[in-house]
Amino acid sequence: MSVSEFSGDYVVIHARDNGVQVFGLTRGQDTRFHHTEKLDKGELMIAQFTEHTSAVKIRGKATVYTRYGVVDTEKV
Repeated sequence: MSVSEFSGDYVVIHARDNGVQVFGLTRGQDTRFHHTEKLDKGELMIAQFTEHTSAVKIRGKATVYTRYGVVDTEKV
């Protein structure tokens, strides 16, 4: 499979507090962390789902914007 078969979906993560952690998780038989970022209040991160990234875990106060809608981490 090519990367273009997995690409296309992006999420925007807006940190509403200092120290928001974003974890990229691998796809495949074993799910593992492959990347981490720490965001400070007001920072944005644009993440893309790829051949290697199948999920994103977010810890802290953040608003996540997707093509499916907006999610606030404190309200879920």
